[in-house]
Amino acid sequence: MMKRRNTATQEAVLSVLTSKRKAMSQDAIVKQMNIEADKATIYRILNRFCEDEIVHKIVADDGKQYFAVCVKCDEKQIPKHHFHFRCTKCETIECLPTEIEFSVPEKYKVKQMNCVLVGICKDCS
Repeated sequence: MMKRRNTATQEAVLSVLTSKRKAMSQDAIVKQMNIEADKATIYRILNRFCEDEIVHKIVADDGKQYFAVCVKCDEKQIPKHHFHFRCTKCETIECLPTEIEFSVPEKYKVKQMNCVLVGICKDCS
């Protein structure tokens, strides 16, 4: 029974994330889910999705955590290392489809990066 509920909850979380084209906070995800689930369960599911690279976590300049499934853009997958854009008018965050090129000194290994641009999105301009 517990396993089934967990599976249903995972499916509900993933369904909400895939239906949106922008990153969402945990609270926003919970509000849009069609089933009941506690916040700790949702948090564990989101982190498991991040570990499995289904979803990525964005920590915005305001300190809040947002989660997004990368969506296809112009028939290409959004690259692993990309910028995010937070609109201060409509308060959304979206993945930008441009690859970030960077270099680090020898023997440094980047596991994760967080690049958030802040301004007004194309829809609000």
